[in-house]
Amino acid sequence: MILKRKVTMSQQGHSDSAHLSALGYESNYHRSMSVWSALALGFTYLSPLVAIYALFGLGLATAGPSSIWWIIIVGAGQLLVALVMGEVVSQFPIAGGIYPWMRRLAGKKSAWLTAWVYVWAMLVTITSVAEFGAPFLGTVFGISEMTPEVNLALSVGLLVLALLLNLGGTKMLARIAKIGLAAELIGVVGMGLYLLIFHRHNDFSVFFGVFQGDVADWGPIFLGAALVGLFMFYGFEACGDVAEEVADAAREVPKAMYLTILVGGVSALASFSGYVLAAPDLEALAASATPIPDVLTAAIGEGGMRVFLIIAVMAFISCVLSLQAAASRLLHSFARDKMLPASGWLSKISDRSKVPTNALLVASIVPIILCVIIYADPTTLLPITDFAVAGIYVAFQAVVLAALVNRFRGWKPAGPWTLGGLGMIINVLALAYGIFALWQLVVPDVLAQNGIAIVLGVGALYLFIARPDRRSNAPFSDAIAVANKMRAGK
Repeated sequence: MILKRKVTMSQQGHSDSAHLSALGYESNYHRSMSVWSALALGFTYLSPLVAIYALFGLGLATAGPSSIWWIIIVGAGQLLVALVMGEVVSQFPIAGGIYPWMRRLAGKKSAWLTAWVYVWAMLVTITSVAEFGAPFLGTVFGISEMTPEVNLALSVGLLVLALLLNLGGTKMLARIAKIGLAAELIGVVGMGLYLLIFHRHNDFSVFFGVFQGDVADWGPIFLGAALVGLFMFYGFEACGDVAEEVADAAREVPKAMYLTILVGGVSALASFSGYVLAAPDLEALAASATPIPDVLTAAIGEGGMRVFLIIAVMAFISCVLSLQAAASRLLHSFARDKMLPASGWLSKISDRSKVPTNALLVASIVPIILCVIIYADPTTLLPITDFAVAGIYVAFQAVVLAALVNRFRGWKPAGPWTLGGLGMIINVLALAYGIFALWQLVVPDVLAQNGIAIVLGVGALYLFIARPDRRSNAPFSDAIAVANKMRAGK
C-alpha cells in the first residue's frame, strides 16, 4: 500500500467537529455515515451497471471485445486522481468536495468557476441518468410503447422518488445507497460471473485480438472506444461531498474514494467480460441495438430478464439518489460561503432531517426542467450528456492542477492519509492522465466544447459582474498554512 498513515488529530483527543472548527466551519449535519455508507454512495454514483448497459454496445461496435481494456486504463488513471483528492479531503474534510478543495488550494475565483462548471455537470448528469433509466422502468411496468410523454413521466417520477428518499435524511440516504450497492453487485458481478461459469461461448483470447478492420487501423479504432471507461469512473468524489456526515472523515473518506474505484473497476470487468464471453455470435451482437438484453434473454429467458430489469431499476434509483445528494451538498457548501444567488435560502439545513432541503429541491427541479426541454427537443439529450462528462473531468483536473501548483510552492499535505514521498510523482501522473482524458473527451466533440464554453462564459460573466468572491469571508488559499499549523499542533 503506497499510503502512509500518520498520527491524526482525533488520536490526540480532537473530534471531527474540532477539526472542522479549526478549518473555519461549524456543521449542522448529522454524522451517521460509516466508510461503507460513503463507499455505497460513491459506488452507486459511479454505477458500473448503468455505465456498462449504456456503453457496452458502443464498445463492441468500435473496438469489439478489446474495448474492455479501457476499463483498466481509465480505472488506473482515475485512481491516480482519487489518490490526489484523498490527500486534499484528508486535510480538508469539508462538505461539498470540489468547491472547498479548490477554495483552499487555489482561491475564491478559481473555486467559483470550477464549482460552477461542476454543479451544472452534476445537474445534467442527474437528468441523463433519469432519462436512461426511464425505459428500464417502463419495461418493468409492462409499458409496451415508450412514447415521449411516457418517457418524460417516468424520468420525472425517478427524480421525485429520489428527492423524497433524500429528504428522509442522512440515515435514509445511507440505507438506500447500501441497497443500491447490493443491487449493483448482484446485477453486475453476480450476473457477470453467472454468464462466465454457465453460458460461456468464447475464449478469453477474444480480448486480445483485432475484432474488425486491419491491424494497421486498430489504434484509431481502439481510441474510439475510450468512452467505455471515461463515462464510468467518476462518482468516487461524491464520498467527499458528504464529508461532514461521515464519522472520522479525514481518514474514512479517502478510504471510501479508493475503494469505490477498486470495487467499481472489478465489478465492471466481471460484467463486461461475462457478456462478451457469453455471446454466441459476437459480430451479430455488435450490430444489435440491444446487445445486453439479447445476451440475457438467450441465457436466462424472459423471466430472468425481467428480474434483472428490476435490479437495474433499483440501481438507477440509487444512482439518481446519490447524484442528488452529492449535488445538494455542493450547492450548500457553495451557498454557505455566500457565493451563490439566494445563498441564505440554499444554505439552510433542516432541523428535522439535518440535510440541505432547499439545495435538494434545486438538485431535483433543475433536472426536471431539463427533462421537459429534452421532451420538447430530444436531440438535446446528446449534447447535454457530452457536456456533463467533459465538465466533470474539467473540474477534476482543476483540483489536480491546483494540488500540483501547491506542491511546487511547498505544500506537504498534513491530513491523516498522505502519499508521502510519492505524492509529487502521483500528482504529475494524475495530471498527465487527465490531459489525455480531456483530449479524448473534448477535442473531437464539438458539442462538449460548446457546452463547456457556454457554462464557463456565463459563469465568468456572473463572477465579473456580481463579484460573489467579495461577499465571502471564509478561508481560502491556505493549504500550505493549514498544513504547517496542523503539523505544528501534533
